[in-house]
Amino acid sequence: MENIFRVSDLRKSFQNGAETIEVLKGISVSVDRGEVVSVIGPSGSGKSTLLRCSTFLETMDGGELSYMGEKAVTDVDGKAVYNKNLKQFRKYFGLVFQNFNLFPHYSVMQNLTDAPINVVKRDADEVKTEAVALLKKMGLEGKESAYPCQLSGGQQQRVAIARALIMNPEIIFFDEPTSALDPELTGEVLKVIRQLADEKMTMVIVTHEMSFAGAVSDRVVFMDGGVIVEQGAPEKVLGDPEMERTKQFLKNYST
Repeated sequence: MENIFRVSDLRKSFQNGAETIEVLKGISVSVDRGEVVSVIGPSGSGKSTLLRCSTFLETMDGGELSYMGEKAVTDVDGKAVYNKNLKQFRKYFGLVFQNFNLFPHYSVMQNLTDAPINVVKRDADEVKTEAVALLKKMGLEGKESAYPCQLSGGQQQRVAIARALIMNPEIIFFDEPTSALDPELTGEVLKVIRQLADEKMTMVIVTHEMSFAGAVSDRVVFMDGGVIVEQGAPEKVLGDPEMERTKQFLKNYST
């Protein structure tokens, strides 16, 4: 299997006044092409920080990070040293946030086409044709001229997914993509992600939707306290976990 993403011994701390809070304590995760990995765990376990470090929104303190076998971050004497050309690594991933992060002053079409046309310098007509096809796939046909404020939360999140896909990434990271949505709209977004999983899109999904994680994932990673407590096939981690902490979390979750 071709390795798309790998992080080894990732360490990250934050300062809170005089106190140093260690958020990630040596995380190692690897994702191969076509694999769907769900990351679960209680609030404050480090899940979102893992994603933010993986996508360069936060700076790692130590550890190594690779995309497509190329090192974006190298560990030198316990310190994270970043590749000078991070731009080349950004093209490998897409990121979908929990709060959509669409440009409010751009139409749906502009939100999708701005980066591929103005940043990647792709042919505008080709990009617009692809955007129309993606919106149709997302169930948003006819919404090209709408603005984010005219869309439901579920529609906005599907636009955000289309915006990630139009950049043709090797992997998409989802940071709790349904946490800002009510249950009815959650189903719309999960259906789209399930469709991408069926198409073998490589994905890492931080989620609180346990049944969805079980249905869509090849692997589930359970984090707590800045470490990976347990990982494996969803039927094992969610259905028959080995670690007491995993059992406790899932028991609390279902009550």
